[in-house]
Amino acid sequence: MTHPFHNLYSHGFARVAVGVPECRVADPAFNAEQTITLARQAAAGGAVLVAFPELGLPAYTCDDLFHQRALLRECELALQAIVEASVDIRAAIVVGMPVLVEHQLFNCGVVVNNGAVQGVVPKTFLPNYWEYYEARQFSPADAAAVDTISLLGAEVPFGPNLLFDIENIPFFRFHVEICEDVWVPIPPSSFAALAGATVLVNLSASNIVVGKSGYRHQLVSQQSARCMAAYMYTSAGKGESTTDLAWDGQALICENGELLAESERFADTSHVVFADVDLERLSRERMHQTSFGQSVRRHLGEVEQFDVVAFRVDVPTERPLALERRLERFPYVPADPRRRDERCMEVYNIQVQALVQRLSQSRISRVVIGVSGGLDSTHALLVCAKAMDRLGLPRANILAYTMPGFATSDRTLRQARELMEVVGCTAREIDIRPSCMAMLKDLDHPYSRGEPVFDVTFENVQAGERTNHLFRLANHNGAIVIGTGDLSELALGWCTYGVGDHMSHYNVNASVPKTLISHLVRWVADTGQVLDTGKDVLMAVLDTDISPELVPSGAAGGGQDKAPEQKTEQIIGPYELQDFNLYYTLRYGYAPSKVAFLALHAWGDVERGMWPNGPEVTRNSYQLPEIKRILGIFVDRFFRTSQFKRSCVPNAPKVGSGGSLSPRGDWRAPSDGESAVWMRDLARIPD
Repeated sequence: MTHPFHNLYSHGFARVAVGVPECRVADPAFNAEQTITLARQAAAGGAVLVAFPELGLPAYTCDDLFHQRALLRECELALQAIVEASVDIRAAIVVGMPVLVEHQLFNCGVVVNNGAVQGVVPKTFLPNYWEYYEARQFSPADAAAVDTISLLGAEVPFGPNLLFDIENIPFFRFHVEICEDVWVPIPPSSFAALAGATVLVNLSASNIVVGKSGYRHQLVSQQSARCMAAYMYTSAGKGESTTDLAWDGQALICENGELLAESERFADTSHVVFADVDLERLSRERMHQTSFGQSVRRHLGEVEQFDVVAFRVDVPTERPLALERRLERFPYVPADPRRRDERCMEVYNIQVQALVQRLSQSRISRVVIGVSGGLDSTHALLVCAKAMDRLGLPRANILAYTMPGFATSDRTLRQARELMEVVGCTAREIDIRPSCMAMLKDLDHPYSRGEPVFDVTFENVQAGERTNHLFRLANHNGAIVIGTGDLSELALGWCTYGVGDHMSHYNVNASVPKTLISHLVRWVADTGQVLDTGKDVLMAVLDTDISPELVPSGAAGGGQDKAPEQKTEQIIGPYELQDFNLYYTLRYGYAPSKVAFLALHAWGDVERGMWPNGPEVTRNSYQLPEIKRILGIFVDRFFRTSQFKRSCVPNAPKVGSGGSLSPRGDWRAPSDGESAVWMRDLARIPD
């Protein structure tokens, strides 16, 4: 038996599908065969819901043939064939057909599951303009006087306000609307979402004209975003009459504004398109965005009109079912170069604008910054330089200090010196070893007596001396201290309390994760935002191992090595994976088991992803035991040991929807919390 961990249905996902069958006009038997074939393909692929086009059983272009009794009878026979086939199809099926009710004909979506019709939904809005004449053949939903009808010998729910609840899949409640319903100012699905529908289904037969495909994209994407829902849209394709129109068979699946899957347009054969929707994500977004609940209360009258039809679908859990969904290895860094450049431009300008405002409001024209020759301080210095340019102040107003200690490497010291020179700031160098030795002697630390003891106290004395110098230098020069610590370090608590990577007067990097900072530095270098020359030094910084440089190499110390001896990622795990863990923990509140499932999908195959920046390609991959180990480091540090540091961080601008850890904004948590519940969930992951 497969471990549940390896099946997407164990992690709040559900696979859905949209079918685009070839059709024949006024041939329901043929169209039913195509529908059944695609429904079987959808179920075999693991989908629990599959939707087909508007009026797909007779074909949309039958026009006045819809009023022919022979055609209506054949549509019922075609539906009967689908109902009988559904007994061994492990998916709910939604098909389009005309339905005669109390002497009126309605354009309907029919929901079929496990050998029964579960409900019938009539179209609410009938287009009767340009090429459309639906009001000639059909009545709108509000013309119906009944809420149940007899269909295929059974009484079934009928009406536009039906919600279908797949009760054995958490958060899976869907609503059906038809074509024009989503083109109106307030679609029926908007109220359905407020009534709890997380999946919105649209059976369409939209013909194609120039520019319409792009508009459908906008329409479906925006409706899914506004409703915080998944939206399944399918439309008519090959086989519809081309007397006056043409058909492209465009089908789309979106989730909360993101396109998950799209069909091939103008295809010559029937086909089905799959997507895995994250129902847990949708539920959490609605829970988190409290204005959604306010909207429910404001429209309570419309919400209360919905009736729920509940049934079960045989979920495919007996085999591994991997995620059929694009998942970025670097969620903070778009893989597409154009989008990545846009992200860097926006983040950089947010940081610069925020610093400009702080300096302008405080009427302070100087900043003090510590420059280590490493990644974070390099980027903070670049932000300071641009801020000075925007303020019309000389870059000499940036008072930059590099402060070599016991473990500072030749490489980073050289990079710090070169960087300050090419930026054009006021550059100073302070050797902190004498003051550190004085402190160590005051503490009676073994190192002050010549013993090679490199403990936490030894490290923090150096970090603290640097910060002490920076704050006193700011006092002395009428400046503010610019912090350099980043979001990844705050998440992992990888900062010394009260020192430079934790405390400052203003921190421009506090909500920027490590993986994004590296791209920001590269983007600044490539676009010449700050430096006319000196790109080489920025490239050298990017190629330097991340290190606190607080412990010298060798038993006797000495420190002036060619490269940093300490490697941060050997202690707390690779930032590329820890930023992945951070994003899905902070942004969506996922349990560790789901984060691990996503990480395995994104990182388990070395061929699936690349470090998304020009010439550099990561060949890293992580299998489940390593993912679990690294996630364990993250979980314990994030939930148990680090919050007290985050509870008192300085002001800093939030830059992205991925969240920040400011106690005044995105993240408020107890400093003395436990990580036990997250660690127990982590323990459920198979080794």
